[in-house]
Amino acid sequence: MRKMRSRREIKRSRARRLALCSVLAAAVLTGTAFSHFKSNTQQKQNLSANALSYGNVHNEAYVDLQEEAWNPLDNEAQEVQAGSVSEPEESQPAEDTDTEEKPYPEEWNVSDQTEIIRTTLGPYNGTKFLSLPTAGQIANYTELENRVLLDECTLIPAFRISVNEEPQVLIMHTHTTESYEPYVRSTFDPTFNYRTTDNSKNVVAVGEVIADKLREAGIGVIHSEAVHDYPSYNGAYERSAETVKTILEEYPSIKVVLDIHRDAIGTETSITQPIAEINGKEAAQVMIISGCDDGTLDMPNYMFNFRFACRLQEQMESMYPGLTRPILFDYRRYNQNLTTGSLLIEVGSHGSTLDQALYAGALFGDALVQVLLDLH
Repeated sequence: MRKMRSRREIKRSRARRLALCSVLAAAVLTGTAFSHFKSNTQQKQNLSANALSYGNVHNEAYVDLQEEAWNPLDNEAQEVQAGSVSEPEESQPAEDTDTEEKPYPEEWNVSDQTEIIRTTLGPYNGTKFLSLPTAGQIANYTELENRVLLDECTLIPAFRISVNEEPQVLIMHTHTTESYEPYVRSTFDPTFNYRTTDNSKNVVAVGEVIADKLREAGIGVIHSEAVHDYPSYNGAYERSAETVKTILEEYPSIKVVLDIHRDAIGTETSITQPIAEINGKEAAQVMIISGCDDGTLDMPNYMFNFRFACRLQEQMESMYPGLTRPILFDYRRYNQNLTTGSLLIEVGSHGSTLDQALYAGALFGDALVQVLLDLH
């Protein structure tokens, strides 16, 4: 355990040093950006140093932008591919100083100094990425060999579900106030932090679309709208863990817990709108985050979550090619120790529109239903 933990710490330290050196060198040479390889056949692009600090996330797994095999820039999308980080390392937006509701803007202060970059992310090449047997990819940011993950992804998840009986699925939101762009546009409002307590405009609306799909299929679901990130953002994962534990205690029949978020991809002046055209309509791309335990996270059954993630990823990508970004498999927990069917789902980014996210939620729900019915 100690050896693995030490290696992880060394890896993180090296990533931080590389990122810092890149930023300092770029500041001297260009004053604005540092260089980053796309692929062996593509020219270098520039990524603003500000991309390492944004929104609600800071993802160490993608800090090492010097690696040629890593190709996060597709069609000039400026991206730091993300989920949320493990609980103690959350990036923190400015705290709200009151407990009033936070409305969604009715007027926008868009700026011609900002840009919304519309693009489809992936598929990716490189040693960190592996393709699932049927469809979809995994981004492996652990020390486990790819062959181990490919063996695991073919195994059956650890749970079975019942139909037309007690609740089987819990949908909840650690970052409940995460919201989206109002509509497709070329620039955004830099004064808006993409958070609102209006559940018709945030990730709760996406969660409800997913819940409706389960209800239609006769799969019992509870959708918790409990707010965990407002007015205080700090400690959101601790609060959401208590919500999940309370609901699991009341409904021990629940096998699956889905923490629905939206990603944050961009810089201070540009944000990415990850889209896939499905049946002639734009959907926000979806990313699953499945945590791995390096011996320090108290999550011994993490591979059961991973097996579920792989089935869900394959189903989504088989039904709706282009809908998914690679599963992020990394050393992080996100309360995924609470069941053997716990996953974090990023539906779009803060650059995605609400309509794109709602449509993605419906597509995700269709795929989820198929996976769960196969486990009936």
